[in-house]
Amino acid sequence: MTTLQIGDAAPDFKGVDQDGITHELGDYKGKKLVVFFYPKASTPGCTVEACNLRDNFQRFQSQHFEILGVSADSEVRQAKFKEKNELPFPLLADEDRSIIEAFGVWGPKKFMGKTYDGIHRTTFVIDENGIITDVISKVKTKEHAAQILDS
Repeated sequence: MTTLQIGDAAPDFKGVDQDGITHELGDYKGKKLVVFFYPKASTPGCTVEACNLRDNFQRFQSQHFEILGVSADSEVRQAKFKEKNELPFPLLADEDRSIIEAFGVWGPKKFMGKTYDGIHRTTFVIDENGIITDVISKVKTKEHAAQILDS
């Protein structure tokens, strides 16, 4: 799937969140950043993952992490997902999949014997200089914060 590895420079992305605010990699220079990609807002697995990150948000802040969620959902759908689950971090609406493809998380998936293209649930941890320090491709939705913070 993704060809990005630990030690690589993170792609220089630019995207709009649920409120129409633009975010780009350069906005996070000097900060640690978690970018988590999820298939679809408000689905069971994505909700569990996002809420696990929400419930551990203070731990992320205490370790000086910013968090961005990314999916191909619209700004409206992202706004509803964020509001309903009281998520304290921005959700980028990457409808043209430019960020998703830059990080290499779009590709063939299998579900119930059928193959289709979609977003692979993957998280990237990026340091203060824009370098990838961790790539989590086997995301455990109920324990995702621990996967990131305890590594």
